[in-house]
Amino acid sequence: MEIAKVGVVGCGLMGHGIAQICAQAGWEVVVRELEQAPLDKGLAKIDKQLARAVERGKLAREDADAIRGRIEPTLEYSDLADCDLVIEAITEDLGAKLEMWRELDGIVKQEAFFATNTSSLAVADQAEATSRAERFLGLHFFNPAQVMPLLEVVRAEETGEQAAQVGFELGEKLRKTTVAARDNRGFVVNRLLVPYMLDAIRAYEQGVGSVEDIDTGMKAGASHPMGPLELADFVGLDTLASIADVMVEAYEEDRFSQPETLRKLVEAGQFGRKSGRGFYDYSGEKPVAVDPRG
Repeated sequence: MEIAKVGVVGCGLMGHGIAQICAQAGWEVVVRELEQAPLDKGLAKIDKQLARAVERGKLAREDADAIRGRIEPTLEYSDLADCDLVIEAITEDLGAKLEMWRELDGIVKQEAFFATNTSSLAVADQAEATSRAERFLGLHFFNPAQVMPLLEVVRAEETGEQAAQVGFELGEKLRKTTVAARDNRGFVVNRLLVPYMLDAIRAYEQGVGSVEDIDTGMKAGASHPMGPLELADFVGLDTLASIADVMVEAYEEDRFSQPETLRKLVEAGQFGRKSGRGFYDYSGEKPVAVDPRG
């Protein structure tokens, strides 16, 4: 099936980026949000990204305008009815996702494919909420979707060959590096990355090193572009905590459990970059490492 029109549910942290790169690839895109304010915020981020690309000479103004013109914002599920592929990028909450898929399943044409951008939940659990499990797959993009080169194509037990092929072809058109992943919690990257970040927090708690020293050590010693605590702030400490809970339930291994420092930061509303403070304070011109233990 030829993909001509892509629907994106959610215009937040991941959704706006997915909508942008799909429009850049030439597809018509419908992006849906619950309310006007988050929709406007996501569209403003797309406008800013496109304007920056024009300023840097990476895009001609007319091309940026054409990309933006291919993105149709909406608050209505009904506007997704004729999409060939719908990608979900809402909050990482299984109940909310199931409710969304049940509603969409009765609206979107039956030949369309459904994909979830979940980073930790089982694809199969979501597919069961629809009448098209064979046309349901996982497409796990990484933040920011406009920049990060990887796309995990996740095939659940009932995902059909055609749906999997759609995922790999989409990745190719988006110029992403694609990897096939099993439908296990965390897939490939988060299965390895989440315990790494959690262990860095435990190392900090145990006095192995300061926030800055742990991050500097991993950047200089392992050639990582970000240290683990810096990365945790970037991912979002609330998101990391949520993924940890899902994975410890799935694997029943202590290494996936939340360290106490992570719990306290999340309870305090300190989620990292998006809230302005986590393991670093982002209120100044440059992030400054802080001691979460006070």
